[in-house]
This record gives sequence, C-alpha cells and structure tokens, in this order.
Amino acid sequence: MSLTKYEVDDRGVALIQLDRPTAMNAINTEMLVELLGHISDAKADDNVRALVFSSTDYMAFSAGADIKEDIDADAKVNKMQLFADVYDAVVQFPKPTVAACHGYTVGGGAEIAVACDIRIGGSNLQMRFPGAALGVPVGPARLVTLCGLGHAKYLLLSSNTVKVDEALRMGLVSQVAPGAATENTALELAGRIAAHDPEGVTRLKQMLHSWDDVEGRSEAEGRGQVEWQRSGPGLH
Repeated sequence: MSLTKYEVDDRGVALIQLDRPTAMNAINTEMLVELLGHISDAKADDNVRALVFSSTDYMAFSAGADIKEDIDADAKVNKMQLFADVYDAVVQFPKPTVAACHGYTVGGGAEIAVACDIRIGGSNLQMRFPGAALGVPVGPARLVTLCGLGHAKYLLLSSNTVKVDEALRMGLVSQVAPGAATENTALELAGRIAAHDPEGVTRLKQMLHSWDDVEGRSEAEGRGQVEWQRSGPGLH
C-alpha cells in the first residue's frame, strides 16, 4: 500500500501528498523511497512547472522521522542517507517548490518544508526542529538561508515549537491560511507561478541558488548526518 500520492494538474502543478494519517505522516524508509521516485518523475516531466508538497491530513504535514520503525544498524544508515537524498532532491529541484505546512511540521517534515522555495503556513501550524534534543546534526544548511543565522540558532538550539504567527515573523512561512485551506492556498500560488514563463522562472531560481550556495551546503550537511549515523552515536 502506497504511503504517498502524486498527481499533475492541467496547469502543470505537481502535487506530492504524504498519506500516512494514522501515524501523523511519520516518515519511514518506504515513504522516503516513494518521495524520491515522485520527485524524479516530476523533474523528468516537461509539463511540470511547479511542485507542491502536502499531506492528506491537514492536522499534520509530518511528525518527522518514524523512530518506531524496526530496522537494523545498516538500515538506519541507509534511512539517514535517504533523508539526505530527499532534502537534496527538493533543494535541487529545478522548478519552483511550495510546501503546505499545516498542523505538525516536525523534524524530517520540517526539513522537507524548508528545503522548498516557498512555504504556506496553516493557522494550526506547529513547527519544530528537534535536532539538538535528539543530537542529530541537521538543519543549519537550509535554515540559515531561509531565516538568517540568529533565527536558525534559536530554532535549532532550543528545539522550541513555533506557531504560525512566529513562523511568519521569522520568515519561515510567506503566507498564512486556515489550516484546512493550506493545501489549496499552496496550489493556487503554485498555479500562478506556473503561469509565468518557465525558462525565466527556472533561470531566476538557478541564479538565487548559485549566489547563495544552498545546494552545496545541503549536500555537505547530508554527508555529515549520514556519517554521524554510521560512525557516531546515531539515532536509536
């Protein structure tokens, strides 16, 4: 049974939905593999002009990594590699990406969201980066680009939960919508972007990324988190 959904509408907007509502869309190995497949399909499809990440349950985009998944040490390293690959695939996606951040957007779910170009915050947003609390060296590469060094330090070192008003003030989200309307708002924005000249939009995104080097930093962070899982204490 699939844990994600993928579709493309007639405007060229692709939608990837996490679909594991009974687990608050906790991300396991199977879901990571599916996500990479969908991202690859969208990248290869010339008809796709924008990509939206969401979930089928507006109460939770994702509660983060599925820490209850019963896997051995080698599989844990592989899982961490898949997480790094997903973050990089989202950051490097050549066309605009939008995340519908409704409800719990935590850990790995929050990392996917901040890897996107734009985030729509649901009024019920509960965003948290628990890396420090868990000891996981993940988050700085994309957060510093998004909201600046000071806010990134606060979010990562405190592991505090941030609600939508604070997320908007910090620049974590660009727009606020009612919780149940977050996905539709993200799709509407993606549709407006998709109506622009695709070559011009792609070129602008390339310029922004090349001047900022978020892609290089994301890759370096991913290598570090995988090595931490392989040779360090790792996530249990």
